[in-house]
Amino acid sequence: MSVIGYESKIQLIMELRSQGITDADVLSAIERVPRETFVPEGFRHRANDNDALPIGHGQTISQPAVVAYMTSELELEKRMKVLEIGTGSGYQTAVLSRLCRRVYTVERYRALLRGAEKRFQELRLPNVTTRWDDGSRGWPEVAPFERIIVTAAAVDVPPVLLDQLAPGGIMIVPIGGDGEDQQLLKCRKRGADVDYETLWPVRFVPLLADTVDDRRG
Repeated sequence: MSVIGYESKIQLIMELRSQGITDADVLSAIERVPRETFVPEGFRHRANDNDALPIGHGQTISQPAVVAYMTSELELEKRMKVLEIGTGSGYQTAVLSRLCRRVYTVERYRALLRGAEKRFQELRLPNVTTRWDDGSRGWPEVAPFERIIVTAAAVDVPPVLLDQLAPGGIMIVPIGGDGEDQQLLKCRKRGADVDYETLWPVRFVPLLADTVDDRRG
């Protein structure tokens, strides 16, 4: 990392702290994952800005503050198995991989997933398992998961994903229809019941129930 890149990363960490992100493990993961690897070349000079950036296919890489906040609210522990719905560029996945035993990540855009897989190999992240599929179905073959994170907005809490959440598990999911205000929701499973906590306003692309095979990507 260049001196300028190092300085901008430190500035980013300081900004996240000022916005209330205090989890030392999460901040360390953000610091260790090179965000510039996950953004298109034309945006790499902005990789350490606290902004969402386009990654193609109408998708974005979330701003670091959102990644850090959602990750913190997962309350991760090292031995946990995590399901991520919406791999995108793979940035959130890489941050998660530093904090848990294994990440299972599902992406509906085949081209985006191929790109993310190359980055995982480049960064030597052996605890990431990928799947090209409709994320709204989750990953039932390897459920239950101690934690689930959804990086696309659902109209309501997806019952299929709740079913794949282990007892005592936590799911973080944006809720809100297309064009509506979205809220980040924290779902904690307690036996047959689920506790819901509304966190903060967000803006994500919608969670769609299909796959896209763009072999030109």
